[in-house]
Amino acid sequence: MSIQWYPGHMTQARKKAGETLAMADVVVEVLDARLPQASSNPMIHELRAFRQRPCLKLLNKADMADPAVTKQWLDYFAKQPGVKAVAISCKKAGDVAKIPSLAQKLAPHRCDAVKPLRLMIMGIPNVGKSTLMNALVKKKVAAVGDQPAVTKSQQRIDISSRLTIYDTPGMLWPKIDHPIDGLMMAASHAVGVNAYIGEDVATWLAGYLLEAYPGQLATRYGLSVGGMDAVAVLEAVAKKRGCIIKGRGGELDLEKAAGVLLTDYRSGALGRISLETPALREARARQLAEAAALPPAEE
Repeated sequence: MSIQWYPGHMTQARKKAGETLAMADVVVEVLDARLPQASSNPMIHELRAFRQRPCLKLLNKADMADPAVTKQWLDYFAKQPGVKAVAISCKKAGDVAKIPSLAQKLAPHRCDAVKPLRLMIMGIPNVGKSTLMNALVKKKVAAVGDQPAVTKSQQRIDISSRLTIYDTPGMLWPKIDHPIDGLMMAASHAVGVNAYIGEDVATWLAGYLLEAYPGQLATRYGLSVGGMDAVAVLEAVAKKRGCIIKGRGGELDLEKAAGVLLTDYRSGALGRISLETPALREARARQLAEAAALPPAEE
């Protein structure tokens, strides 16, 4: 299943971001801590590399991610030049309060009213950028919603004489090359619902949870998951939650059950879950590189 979602406003947003980045000192990239690499837009890397700007990567929603895996990602990003990564929750004032000083260390030459620190907030849709902006400014300046791509235009906010922030719309990229990245983003509500079939995404998620977090599935739904496959999980969730199609002789409503599973993952009700690790990510990258190097099959 290949998921693609690139609304028209994102093309203009990318162009405007490229122009604004010339004036910014540090890129603050907001990531979903449950899928840090899949939620990192490669266009953001290209833009900041072109302008040679350092990056503060915020692994947001860290309170919903597997802490051991988050630690692996922090170590992974620490090895990248010009990058500082920190795990946070944008809903926690104490976490947000640390961000200006962390960014300041990446641009020590911007430290007073004559040369204020200029931060550019970037990231894919629905990772918490608007929540972060409102917390930084300490009032509502950005619309917050449960649907991706709520913010569609860029804005500049002067927090003080020493700190300016540019807020940008959530941006994806024109083509998601790796199908599993699309599935992870769809499961995490980073793409529009018109871009995927919920039952397909939930089936993938169920299969992943069976492999990586079977205990949390069992606890949440009171299941004995031994011997189950992904479809069996959805069927079991449907039975446990009473997802029945009316007038169909007790037929299970797997679409509704898929919604239950996805909502429980997105809300954290399933527990602290991470969808990717650095090791798995690098292994997949090697496999893709090897596949690309193979000669085309003869017809």
